[in-house]
Amino acid sequence: MKNTFLSEMNSRGFLNQCTDLEKLEKISSQKPIKAYIGFDSTAPSLHVGSLMQIMILRLLQKYGHQPIVLLGGGTTLIGDPSGKDSTRKILKHKDIKKNIASIKKIFEKLLHSKNKKTKPIFVDNYNWLGKLKYIDFLRDVGKHFTINKMLTFDSVKLRLDREQSLSYMEFNYMILQAFDFYQLFEKHNCVLQMGGSDQWGNIVNGVELIRRILQKEAFGLTTPLITLSSGAKMGKTEKGAVWLDKKMFSPYDYWQFWRNTADEDVKKFLKYFTEIKTDELSSKIDDEKDINKLKILLANQATTILHGSKAAKDSEETAKATFVQGGIGKNIPEKKILKEIILKGINIIDLVSQNGLASSKSDARRILKNRGIKINDKVIEDEKKIVSLEDFSNNNFIKLSVGKKTHLKVTIT
Repeated sequence: MKNTFLSEMNSRGFLNQCTDLEKLEKISSQKPIKAYIGFDSTAPSLHVGSLMQIMILRLLQKYGHQPIVLLGGGTTLIGDPSGKDSTRKILKHKDIKKNIASIKKIFEKLLHSKNKKTKPIFVDNYNWLGKLKYIDFLRDVGKHFTINKMLTFDSVKLRLDREQSLSYMEFNYMILQAFDFYQLFEKHNCVLQMGGSDQWGNIVNGVELIRRILQKEAFGLTTPLITLSSGAKMGKTEKGAVWLDKKMFSPYDYWQFWRNTADEDVKKFLKYFTEIKTDELSSKIDDEKDINKLKILLANQATTILHGSKAAKDSEETAKATFVQGGIGKNIPEKKILKEIILKGINIIDLVSQNGLASSKSDARRILKNRGIKINDKVIEDEKKIVSLEDFSNNNFIKLSVGKKTHLKVTIT
């Protein structure tokens, strides 16, 4: 491959399957193309599990192509069964619209909009799915799908093999997604759909639908699903999801998430989640013997892409102040607490559990017994300890630490 969008996708390990890689490479080398990725809007923010797809959209722009971001106002009403053991919670349309507005702001930060030829096109599939007439849809679109083939796709087959129920509503999801691709091909001349490898069946259906109805060629491409060396799901921590919205997951916590990457995953993640040139990255990885320096590089680069260079620098300095120097950095997450509560006094177990530093009071007690709770770097051993004004004697705040990696600045207000 020449130095193209697809060649860099391949060198970064993004490329998993393609319906016709040779022909897509030829077409995308000759002229700019439009390609889309769909994102369901089940929450006010996407999380790190969607980040690889976003990095691919950025890469698409880098080589002069135009990304289409489909925010699934229609399909979110149904719920994608791919990789799910049970039916998703059904959301109301007004809640989905709020989620879409919030998610769009994240994309506006992460994708470039100055160049008219490459600026992202945002679409909501409710605009066409919400207008469908059931009988007409069955006659015009449904006739191109066979139950026999639909039952072979993983999104359906795996659920049925595990004898878990799959609603008729969910069963229709792949037809709706195929129809999305058809609509985007017609309205925007979008020739490529991309997604995770669990979307392969849905994507192929769209390629086939365009061929059957329009007798034209479209392409599908998938990325590998990200697996951590620990076996855990990408983007999940003890605190929950690693959200891309800073209101839901602070820049410091985001930096720490990448800094705490397992040794076995660092080199792979540097390729996936930074934009350092691959040849430069290879020499950095080969030359650097200290794995922790590579983790800091990953944390700084990933945080810069999402939150900016200042947030990355502040987070690194905060981590240095908190962990190396035993102090408290300016970017550490902060919780304000009313002065009357401190004057009255609050139990250490309540303080930890109420601020989300432990999943429950019993979990907080377990951590305390293992010498995992500290105030201003001093281990707390008494579960009946009352945190009072005396603990704030030097400042109007304390550093509350739970385990080695979780710190909170508790400030009197």
